[in-house]
Amino acid sequence: MPTPATAWTADLDLLTGAARLAGARALDFFRKGPEVWWKNGGRSPVSAADFAANDILKKELLSARPNYGWLSEETDDDAGRLDCETVFVIDPIDGTRAFIAGKDVWCVSAAVVHRGRPVAGVLFAPALDELFTAAAGGAALKNGQLIRATDPDAARPTRIAAPEDMAHGIDRYMIGGVQRISHVPSLAYRLAMVADGRIDATLVKRNSHDWDLAAADLILAQAGGALVMLDGEALSYNRPTVSHETLAAAGFSRLSGLVEASRHLAGH
Repeated sequence: MPTPATAWTADLDLLTGAARLAGARALDFFRKGPEVWWKNGGRSPVSAADFAANDILKKELLSARPNYGWLSEETDDDAGRLDCETVFVIDPIDGTRAFIAGKDVWCVSAAVVHRGRPVAGVLFAPALDELFTAAAGGAALKNGQLIRATDPDAARPTRIAAPEDMAHGIDRYMIGGVQRISHVPSLAYRLAMVADGRIDATLVKRNSHDWDLAAADLILAQAGGALVMLDGEALSYNRPTVSHETLAAAGFSRLSGLVEASRHLAGH
């Protein structure tokens, strides 16, 4: 009988292989004018590439783990997932708007969630040839190399990715001030940038979803950071409601200051 750690490593290998296949399939459509539809009352695009990648992920993952539940942005939700201790949480293309526009910052996001928390996670950005991986109890890697979130540094401002209305005023509460970086179209990839130290922190507007977050949450945690709600608590996944309130993410030693500043500005 495998230990849990061994089980999650095996699941990580499974996710990695499936994400690579799905990413390669998405690349077949990239910059080739794929068919696009609009959902959520015309607010969110979905392309033929999203559906093709989703089909590959569902086939590869559920054929290997038929007892796991399934939650994907591009599959009609099945409440049966709530009866499963372990669930695949999938976004076949995170950053669909960027994908459609021919920009390369998009990724396949795939996670295994066990009892509400991610235990294996993969982000694959095929147009950038970048693979981020982590399993519970293991290291966070980017293309096989260790990554680490940053620590506070009073000699320079905190590089933060956040909507302008959220970033405005936060510099008064952060040591060294704040440098706002330009928009990153994939939320999962933005969290990976915190994990590998290219940026120091990010704020996430309310109404992000499990599939945007689960894989990146684990990768950031194993890189010495955290994604939390404004009360400082970790997120819980595979609930009846899969959307989330305002969130903050940073290296762990920066997190309390970021959360306190965010709470103050939000009036919490």
